[in-house]
Amino acid sequence: MTHKISVGIIPAIVLAIVVVASTAVFEQGCNTEQSPKRQLSDAQITTQVKTKLASDVRASSVANIQVNTTNGIVTLAGQVENDGVKHSAERVAASVPGVVRVNNNLQVDPASSSVVR
Repeated sequence: MTHKISVGIIPAIVLAIVVVASTAVFEQGCNTEQSPKRQLSDAQITTQVKTKLASDVRASSVANIQVNTTNGIVTLAGQVENDGVKHSAERVAASVPGVVRVNNNLQVDPASSSVVR
């Protein structure tokens, strides 16, 4: 009788180990801790920032600006012509509803900024 109970427990233990291991692998595989609602909101913020940049910042600069939003934090990256465009892009991004903070990683293109306009 004891032998049959031990044999029945072994598959249960193996199953429990597999479940725990697969849960740990699944959690490591997730690339975000954001809720689906927050992800959608971040996508909407990114779209709104890009739209507003297109209307409020020099058209030639907008094509070189990448926008990424995570948890309401907008990151601007790329190259722009001058400091004025860089600061304007940051101001425009910060004005979009839902933006918590703006990381302005825009770089001023030295070739463009030395040209007198």
